Amino acid sequence: MVDHSESMALRTLVTDAESGVLLFGITPPRLSIAPERIREITAVTLARLDVLNVDGLALYDIDDESDRNPEERPFPYLPTMDPAAYHAEYLGEWNRPAVIYRCVGKYTEAELRTWLRMADADRVLGVFVGASSKDKAIHTRLSTAHVLRRDVRPDLLLGGVAITERPDEHLRLITKQEAGCAYFISQVIYSADAAKSMVSDYYYVCRERQLAPKPVLFTLSVCGSVKTLAFLKWLGVEVPRWLENSLLHADDTLAESYEHCLANARDLIAFCRKLGMPFGFLVESVSIRKVEIEASVALAHELSGLLGRTAR
Repeated sequence: MVDHSESMALRTLVTDAESGVLLFGITPPRLSIAPERIREITAVTLARLDVLNVDGLALYDIDDESDRNPEERPFPYLPTMDPAAYHAEYLGEWNRPAVIYRCVGKYTEAELRTWLRMADADRVLGVFVGASSKDKAIHTRLSTAHVLRRDVRPDLLLGGVAITERPDEHLRLITKQEAGCAYFISQVIYSADAAKSMVSDYYYVCRERQLAPKPVLFTLSVCGSVKTLAFLKWLGVEVPRWLENSLLHADDTLAESYEHCLANARDLIAFCRKLGMPFGFLVESVSIRKVEIEASVALAHELSGLLGRTAR
């Protein structure tokens, strides 16, 4: 049975632009995995999440981003289940909201329209993701997807992606906000300075234009190996050189990155609260290594405490 009070709690946090949203993000299982195994993986995941005081679960939509970077991808691209299908078919026991990503270029307008019509706006929020590069062949442009959502399901809360490393990102956020985005979720953050600069620019341009700033959720992801670090850089994540050196030479790369994620979280919480900027976090868990999954869960638990929440 769905607890609609839980669903409304996240909608209220987002629409009222209050500080402190906390999400946990996962990748749906690979398409090659058998249904029985998917059920087993899902049961273990839900058991881990049951003790966490998070507002919702984010389900990523994985796309081949080889057009983004000509260099060899550190991890191979493996197609995964559609996040909406995974949510509908396997996550019936999850009684909190789900934030479902849509890489809109993968889908035709008809497919997006069908998803928008079918989505339960009390349980599901969306995040539209544009093409990974301007040269990528796509079915639907991001601007078209925004118009579709406005026409088909204006009641479905929609978020957008924020890439803190881009100098003009605050202006892109304004454009997305005007197109209907109610919140933003950043790409993985390893540079708190880049995140603070983007948020500051966005906050003050909103004030200039007499707009209420929308919440920005900062994505934190532990890095358990040198190969994962290479993948983060391949994706375009800014890793300060001093931190890259620390991670490359650490006795325990995972522990080093964990402490850095926590330090960034504390820095961003203090900065946003002082500024009066609505914020939150998404703790990402996309590794298949148990030690990294457990570190992500521990990080979400510590963040819950930093945000002043009590345990579930």
